[in-house]
Amino acid sequence: MAEQPAAEQPNWLDPRQLHDWKALAGVLVALPSALESQLRRDSGLSLFSYLVMAGLSEVPDRSMPMSELVAFTQGSASRLSHTVTQLERQGWVTRAPSPDNGRVTLATLTDEGLAKLAEAAPAHVTEVRKLVVDVLGRDELSAVGAACRTLLDALLGVGGCPGQTHPDPA
Repeated sequence: MAEQPAAEQPNWLDPRQLHDWKALAGVLVALPSALESQLRRDSGLSLFSYLVMAGLSEVPDRSMPMSELVAFTQGSASRLSHTVTQLERQGWVTRAPSPDNGRVTLATLTDEGLAKLAEAAPAHVTEVRKLVVDVLGRDELSAVGAACRTLLDALLGVGGCPGQTHPDPA
């Protein structure tokens, strides 16, 4: 009987790597939850809805093809469609065929949506400052940002940072 090759052993994390990975995993769970709670409490928005509206607010004409909005938010097409439908019901976003290409559907932030975003933003930025920006020093925040961009490039491809509509402010 032929001998089976031994299964390759996992490349386990060393104690320092495991310690750092657990810290990152904790942030990946706790931070979105905290931001979601604040947004729902103070403005009735989900974090994903806020990101959709914020993304639309930063582009010309406050309009973006749904396919680009999927990439921007890193959500699934189904999740984005469901969220945009909810935002449409509130009158905060519209969806319509692009005048340049009828096969493309544009999502557009309405004036009412921009007003809702402006209402939600102050408390949200206060929470972001409280949980992240003011906890880290400028150098630490820059290092975390650089590390996150490196991770996003590995996950999404070089330059794949969602929401990166502005160049590095240096």
